[in-house]
Order: sequence, then structure tokens, then C-alpha cells
Amino acid sequence: MTDNTQTPQDAHDKTAQTPTVDHAAIDESITLRQEVSGLGALLRTQPFWVFVAILAIGVVMTFVSDAFLTERNMFNITRNMAFFGIMALGMSAVICTAGIDLSVGSLMGLCAINLALVLQAGWGVEVGFLACMLTAAVVGFINGVLIAYVRLAPFVVTLGMLAMSRSIAMVISNNKMVYEFGPDQDLFEQIGGGSLLGVPNVVWVLTAMTLFFLWVWRYSEWGRWVIAIGGNAHAAKLSGIPVERVIVSVYMVCSMCTGVAAFMFIGYTGSATNGMGATYELNVIAASVIGGANLMGGVVYALGAPIGAALVELIRNSLLLAGIPALWQQFFVGLFLILAVLLEQLRNRGGK
Repeated sequence: MTDNTQTPQDAHDKTAQTPTVDHAAIDESITLRQEVSGLGALLRTQPFWVFVAILAIGVVMTFVSDAFLTERNMFNITRNMAFFGIMALGMSAVICTAGIDLSVGSLMGLCAINLALVLQAGWGVEVGFLACMLTAAVVGFINGVLIAYVRLAPFVVTLGMLAMSRSIAMVISNNKMVYEFGPDQDLFEQIGGGSLLGVPNVVWVLTAMTLFFLWVWRYSEWGRWVIAIGGNAHAAKLSGIPVERVIVSVYMVCSMCTGVAAFMFIGYTGSATNGMGATYELNVIAASVIGGANLMGGVVYALGAPIGAALVELIRNSLLLAGIPALWQQFFVGLFLILAVLLEQLRNRGGK
């Protein structure tokens, strides 16, 4: 007959074998990641060298084209890059968790159509904005739940949402352009297409959002949680971080940044089509990664998103001014994306 009696010593041994969580070590790791990705270390990070590349391209283009440094061209560059920059702020948060969101381009089209239809029905700009943001939040919530709780791969979920969002936009718009925005049309177009002190309104929006994300990544608990999850999701969960809820919120933030960009973009263009935002996901992901977001997770730069977006737009603008066919634009965006990932890997290997 087997003796199953447990002695005090046996209980002590089992207790000793039970894994314990070093909360202090995890907190220290999170803090270290924040410091590495903060503004104070910018000069030693990828965004700094991307900024140097922007300056170098700018110097070269001043000799290639007299139109480059004109006020009109600078206005266009900053305005166009701001749309990508706003979306890249949210995408950087997703990439920080080692995720990806391929649906942002199609979501922009869906938000645009919903917003335009609400305005066309006679509602005010504020109601249209709420409809736009609600659409974005719902899509982000669905993405997040499927990824965090159902455990589906981010690539698969957001690729599926890319197709579904575009299809829904086509259905509700009857595959037609919407260009009548009701009684607030002039106000709406002034918000999206106007300027303040010679600077496009959308650039002011990007600036405000960038400053907000600087605070989020540096000081907020949510920012610490996102960085911790990207660094080691299992350790983050052991430390008490609600990993699933944070991941859902990250995808909602990404989608809502897309909603803001859609609101401003329609006001600028004066029309909404279900094809709006097509292929934007490549430019947004490229802007985020070029700006320093690590596809392996755990690293994010608030300033990296607008800096990366500036380089992406500068590439496009420079090719046009240099007389290179527009068909080459995506080639060079993809090339810089690959180079950014390659440089990140080389830097990581060098640090080991």
C-alpha cells in the first residue's frame, strides 16, 4: 500500500519549486524599454538617421529641381505626409505589440463613406466625426478580440478585415462617389483642407497627436503595458498586466487614428469614394517601421511615425520632381522598408 502522506518538508520543497514572479525585475525591464524608446535617446536611434536621410534628400533635390523648395511644394509635402503620419502613430502601437494591421487602408475608405453619408443626410460635422470614429472603433474592437481572445494571427484577421471593410464601403455607397456634405460642407472642407499660420490644419492635428503619444509612451501606464507586452507578453501577463484587454485597446487606437486621418482627408479632397485609402497600408506600415517601430515588438517611437511618414512622402515627391514615372513610387517605398528592417537587425546583432 502506497503511503501518500505529505511531510512538512515535502510541502516546503514543492513550495520552493513553485515559480515566483519578480515584479521589480519586470518593472525595471519595462522602464528600461521606455528609456530606450524615449525622446532623450533619439539621437542614438533609427529616427535620427531617418531624419538625416530626409535632410540629405532635401539637399540633393534643391539642385535637381527648382520647384522643390517652393512654398507650395513644402505645403503639399507636409500636408500629404500628415495623413500617413496620423495613421502611422496608431500602427506603431500595434507593431509595438508584435502585431500588424493590414486593414487600415480599407478602413479609411469605410470611415470615409460612413462619414460622407451622415453629412449628406443633413447631420452636422460633429455627428459625422462621431460616426467616423465609431466605425473605426468597432472595426478595431473586432480585430482586437479575434487576435487577443480567439488567438487568430494578426495577419490573417486584418487581411480578412481589409477585404470586408472595402466590400461594406462599396455596398453602402452603391459603389458611387459622395461629394455632397450637407449644410456644413463649407465648414467641413475648411477643417480638412484649410490652414493656420500657413501650415495645413492636418499638420496641426498630427503635431497634437504626436505630442499626446509622446506622453503616452513616456509616462502613461497604458504605454508601459504596451511596451511590456511587445517585449515579453508572457512575463507581462505574470506581472498582472491585462494583456488581452490591452491588445484589444491597441487595435482600437490604431483604427481610430485611421478614422481621424479619414475625417481630415475627406475634408481636403471634397469627396469620398469606397476606393479611398487603397494600398495605404503599405505606406503606413513603411512609415512606422522606417520610423523605428520594431516588427518583433517592444520598441516604439512617437516621433518615429511622423519622421517615417515624411520620408515616405519625400520619396514620392522627389520622384515626381525628378521626372521618374509614378509607377516606381511603391518600389522605392518597399526598398526603404526592407532597408529599415535590415538595419534594425544589424543593429540588434551588433548589440549582442
